[in-house]
Amino acid sequence: MSNLSDIVDSLENRISKLLHKHESLKQTNSNLEKELAQEKMEHSNTMEKLKQWKDQSDNLKVANAMLGSDQFKRETKLKINSLIRDIDVCISQLND
Repeated sequence: MSNLSDIVDSLENRISKLLHKHESLKQTNSNLEKELAQEKMEHSNTMEKLKQWKDQSDNLKVANAMLGSDQFKRETKLKINSLIRDIDVCISQLND
């Protein structure tokens, strides 16, 4: 009988340890999920800032070309043609 009691006590201790470890792992997982969400948000913000800097760089290149720089003339002409096409599409949609 004593042997059976010892086995049950041992099982209870093991189950208790497993439950404690399970709760600890759930807490760790929750913390990691929060950290991941924060990192994703920071990544998104960084990508948005990068896009803004690229747009600003493109705008500066166009402005530089308009001021007479030969280096960006081709890019400027392509950009202007693209804008003209966009305007033509808008005008045709307004006429419909």
